Amino acid sequence: MSDNLEKILVRYYSDVLEEIVVETLWAEIINSNDGLYKIDNIPFYGPGFSSGDIVFAEYDEEEERITYRKIVEHSGNSTIQIVVLDENIDVMELRKEFEGLGCESEGMGNKYFVMEVPFNTSYSIIFKKLSELSDDEKIGFAELNISQKHSSER
Repeated sequence: MSDNLEKILVRYYSDVLEEIVVETLWAEIINSNDGLYKIDNIPFYGPGFSSGDIVFAEYDEEEERITYRKIVEHSGNSTIQIVVLDENIDVMELRKEFEGLGCESEGMGNKYFVMEVPFNTSYSIIFKKLSELSDDEKIGFAELNISQKHSSER
């Protein structure tokens, strides 16, 4: 693990889970004196930012760790949440298919994963694939954090 990474705590209300969620994310230290960190992994439940975004975080006495406060700069990356509804779909194969379209993902269990759509990746093909799978009731998906660029490419 790089010495330039720090775990930051993020506490937020998740519309997906309909409750307060606490998540810890790896972040690259940009400037610890100014509290600037670049998110290094994909958030699972939708705190309103994506990996690559720069955030302000500071030490919180109650939490006893570096804690997210606000977004400073959006990267333009988007975060998509996917729940597999069809038990015949191999989640790892589906993740590999989206990886072939330029999207990294992180999974939780065998039915749920979050996917990052990098800023420079066209969202139109990805959105079409997600919509087809959703229309066929094979998956459910939510755009947890969609950039303006990707929103315009639907």
